[in-house]
Amino acid sequence: MQRFLAALIVVVTMPFSAFAEGQRLGDLLESLRTRQDLTPLKSVVIARDGQIVAEQGYRGHKTSESANIKSASKSIISAMVGIAISKGLLEGPDQKIASILRADLPDNPDPRLSEITIGNLLSMQAGLGRMSGPNYGRWVSSRNWVRFALAQPFDDEPGGQMLYSTASTHLLSAILTKVGGKSTLALARDWFEPVDGFRIGAWERDPQGIYLGGNQMAMSARSLLAFGELYRNGGKTADGVQVVPADWITQSWQQRTNSRFSGDGYGYGWFERQIGGETVHFAWGYGGQMLYIIPSLNLTVAMTSAESGPSARNGYRDALHNVLGEIIQAARLS
Repeated sequence: MQRFLAALIVVVTMPFSAFAEGQRLGDLLESLRTRQDLTPLKSVVIARDGQIVAEQGYRGHKTSESANIKSASKSIISAMVGIAISKGLLEGPDQKIASILRADLPDNPDPRLSEITIGNLLSMQAGLGRMSGPNYGRWVSSRNWVRFALAQPFDDEPGGQMLYSTASTHLLSAILTKVGGKSTLALARDWFEPVDGFRIGAWERDPQGIYLGGNQMAMSARSLLAFGELYRNGGKTADGVQVVPADWITQSWQQRTNSRFSGDGYGYGWFERQIGGETVHFAWGYGGQMLYIIPSLNLTVAMTSAESGPSARNGYRDALHNVLGEIIQAARLS
């Protein structure tokens, strides 16, 4: 009886428009259950104006369970770089990385290594050979991931075309570890502690104990949403604590290059495209781990999926973009 009365109070006190929106979005998420193009989908959670309005787990999964968010974690590394800059641990995106990683530079290094900046790593414009896709396995099989990445031949000049590489964000993790005096995970737990609902679970480390920047990070859809809400709210928690500098979010969302695979814009760890007629900033991980932020509608959406298969080549990522388009259309009706 007490639970019924509590639910009744929520319904009575909730504005009708918000209640109707939650019902619409809830029905939409329920309808995804039978769609054949969304078989890998594990969970979706939607927040509007800072409140969760609908969420759904599929095939026995829940929005509160941990999932490997894969490369969606690159956006978290980007946020940590922004925080490190605000704390004076790093000078800024134009700071050169060679002096920080001097001990791991190869013998007789290519002079272009001294030109790579923090910003180049964030925007995937370091110029070094890619350590993602077909090269990922031999990179993570090496005895020192940082040294192996820095020893790669250049495929372009620093600041040139986008060369998507998890090695770039791993170098950032190594840099954060050096300047922060703690592991990247310890820094993340310290710096994001004010964010209600944010939690990183398991996270892979390299042979030297450096946490893998930009991959193999466990978070729930709800935790990923909490991180997205931080960005949607200008870097502030719901209680007004400034965790990520607002100007860093602006810089991170500024398009600096384009993905040669999707054509999407890319900033500092964030993709950008138009979906449903709105500008959407999003983090994307292998298999379909998604975090979407739509500032114009005060909307944040997190999705987790099975990590066993790709999401780009088979059209699944586009199916998730289409789901977001449906969510946007439903949100506009309120």
